[in-house]
Amino acid sequence: MKQNYTYKKGKGGKPKIFVLDTNIILHDHKAIWHFADNDLVIPLAVIEELDKFKKGNDSLSYNARGFMRDINKLTDRREFGPEGIPLGNGLGSISIVPNHQFPEEFKDLFVDDIPDHRILATAMWVRDQHPDRFTAIVSMDINLRLKAKSAGMPAQDYLSDKVEDDTLENSLKEVVTIDNADPERVQALLYGQDNCIDYHEVSEKEPWANQLYKFNWEGETVCARYDTDRNVIALVRSREAYGIRPRNDEQKFALDACLNRKIQLVSLTGGAGTGKTLIALAAALEQEKDFDQIILTRPTVVLGGQDIGFLPGDQKSKMSPYIQPLMDNLDVIRRCFKPGSKQALKIDSMIKEEKLLVSPLAYIRGRSLGKVYMIVDEAQNLTPHEVKTIITRAGEGTKMVFTGDIFQIDQPYLDQWSNGLSHLGEKMLGQRLFQHVFLRKGERSELSDIAAKLL
Repeated sequence: MKQNYTYKKGKGGKPKIFVLDTNIILHDHKAIWHFADNDLVIPLAVIEELDKFKKGNDSLSYNARGFMRDINKLTDRREFGPEGIPLGNGLGSISIVPNHQFPEEFKDLFVDDIPDHRILATAMWVRDQHPDRFTAIVSMDINLRLKAKSAGMPAQDYLSDKVEDDTLENSLKEVVTIDNADPERVQALLYGQDNCIDYHEVSEKEPWANQLYKFNWEGETVCARYDTDRNVIALVRSREAYGIRPRNDEQKFALDACLNRKIQLVSLTGGAGTGKTLIALAAALEQEKDFDQIILTRPTVVLGGQDIGFLPGDQKSKMSPYIQPLMDNLDVIRRCFKPGSKQALKIDSMIKEEKLLVSPLAYIRGRSLGKVYMIVDEAQNLTPHEVKTIITRAGEGTKMVFTGDIFQIDQPYLDQWSNGLSHLGEKMLGQRLFQHVFLRKGERSELSDIAAKLL
């Protein structure tokens, strides 16, 4: 992980000072523990903003409350002195300082009395109070960072949970393509009695758990996956799930992962129309007898940071605008069968009996999900902490599939490096219970595929 601000000393070998913006805490309430022995400053304007988020069930409210609990515990029977309060062994100190005005030369530049300006002004005051130490403002807000830099104030992004560029690139190239293997021998083994080959046939070292392979010969591609339990590279066949068949090799890998009961956590990434959600949903319906419930959910990204509670109606009505894409995929599967067929009636029955349930993510926290097949759509709009919160709800017999496009993010303080879906792929790589598949080719329509590539 990138952590370029956490370990290097500042001027004269002294610890650095980092002034934290509100969005850092709302993104990760444990952020104050990620700055090694450097000192932290929280402007009072940040506390004022956090107070607006302390009520609610969404992740912002959860992080605001978590941070305030930690600060309250740190300050129990202690006061903030000139040096702040120590965070612990090997860590720096933390201070909460009152808001301060801009220096005279900047008062006419930042005239609006808004939280960002109060935080920036306080950061500049802290810098001026410690001329012998490096001081920077840390924010996930690009605009605030640009304002700070325009005023000569060092500004940095929060990097502690961002994946490296090369890690992100590796996640796009997780399939090993083999062109020089002996076709007769490999085909004989893969299509033989055991449908597998020893990994030493194609690799000197043991592959990652669930490493994917493509064997290319003249006009033919054979897909395979490294099976950690058997210590072999096993054939991945083209399978059908509830009327849905893979249209390309990546979809074949994805469906195989979603149908494999040994793989309990799956990450499917790719652009619009690549079939991520459709494949996950078809696999869930195919295995519905093995699970007590199928849960479909996605983040409720709304304007102004408002919770779905402000919308009229009951839970179903509130969620309706957000779940429509999931229902569209369900309609695609339903159209694979004739109206009134056994499969179509089964889908309707599962919805009516709530065995197939659409639920807001806000109601997942605190639950224990046993023997559930859970699909989290648009997971790129989740923070790493939110992804962790969801996965830690998994009980015995539960399978979770996260789908999303890391290049299409609707949350203002997340990007392709810091979102929960990228974080999941980096942290879980090599675990035998996890598999990631990047779907490259759009299959929605020729028009959709061309638009995704060119526009």
